[in-house]
Amino acid sequence: MSYENVRPSLRRAGLAAGAAMLMLAQAGPATAAPARAGDVQKAMEELARTPGVVGVVGGAYLDGRPVGLGSAGSRLLGGRGGRIPADARFRIWSQTKQMVATVVLQLVKEGRLGVDDKLSEVLPEVASQDLVERADEITVRQMLRHTSGIPDWYAGKPKPDGSEGDDPSFDVFDFTTHYRPLDLVKWSRSRPRTGEPGEKWAYSNTNYTLLGMVVERATGHDLATELHRRLFGPLGMTKSYLAVKPPQGVKGPHGHGYYPDADGRLRDVDRFNASLTGAGAGGVVSTAHDVSAFNRAFTQGRLLPPELQRILTDRLPGDSRSRDNGPDRCGDDFYFTGGSAPGSIALTSYSADGRRQLAISFTLSVKPSAANLDVGKAVQTIFCPSTSTAAPRSSARARD
Repeated sequence: MSYENVRPSLRRAGLAAGAAMLMLAQAGPATAAPARAGDVQKAMEELARTPGVVGVVGGAYLDGRPVGLGSAGSRLLGGRGGRIPADARFRIWSQTKQMVATVVLQLVKEGRLGVDDKLSEVLPEVASQDLVERADEITVRQMLRHTSGIPDWYAGKPKPDGSEGDDPSFDVFDFTTHYRPLDLVKWSRSRPRTGEPGEKWAYSNTNYTLLGMVVERATGHDLATELHRRLFGPLGMTKSYLAVKPPQGVKGPHGHGYYPDADGRLRDVDRFNASLTGAGAGGVVSTAHDVSAFNRAFTQGRLLPPELQRILTDRLPGDSRSRDNGPDRCGDDFYFTGGSAPGSIALTSYSADGRRQLAISFTLSVKPSAANLDVGKAVQTIFCPSTSTAAPRSSARARD
């Protein structure tokens, strides 16, 4: 997910690119303002009053220490089910991509892959079955950076006027069919390419569905195993896991999201089909604590050597996303990463020095494109309470 405006208005219910990793800035150490647990709860209560929000949970962290957890709204529609536990798990959607990219680049560091290896070399079946056009030209680097030109299998159903619609291309309410990653790649084959290989940035979930397959072929292990071995275990992300097959969902008490069917009737989509995240594109289930631990380690350069991390953090020609920041009146810049799909939105805000994180999950009763979430104000409330009347100029508008 990329972010552009102070009030994030999510354009459509996509597994929007978890690509704020492409927007990191270099900043000197900042002196963190005091923050209190009560500020976190206050921020969640205010966000829960946003039209279309059923429930919200969030956690704030400073230098790895919890500032506080908060929860507001309810687990189920109409105020039912009580509050969501503040430490509940939630789907992080496209924040998964940054984790998968990190694993891919760790394999590059180990000499098991090359960033300029061709797709046809690292996944021969994609070329032999003609599942990706120009697979012999597309590189691992281009897939990591969304410059491959491979069309997005998730892209919304077109509207009558030909423009891209809000609804995903698949049946949101199919909770049981198991789709293999290759099945999702096949869906993209008939769609037009978005550009020449390496030419320009154009977000596509297909890139990361393929990269998840690359990890599995290079290691001989499934992607869930590699994520746990390389990230979840070492970083103490004890409540995180990768869901890949129905009926895998969110373990433990958690919030339920809703999505309107063709008749406008709201339906519970908590059973969202895990195979429709394409594994590497958006399948991780996590918590505010765990997401913050990963974000902190990545931002502070503890997971990759600088030359490989820059593959993800350097901006690209033609990437129109705003740097989306500005001094937050606490002395630092804040950035956002996140993702959305039917029923929920997950966002992480973080300071450029990696010292502060605010991870939030929203469950919804509207399409994500209709949720107008002022997350920048929440950052201000928690990390800059003495200046809470002026929200930072760092908030989010998601676009694919």
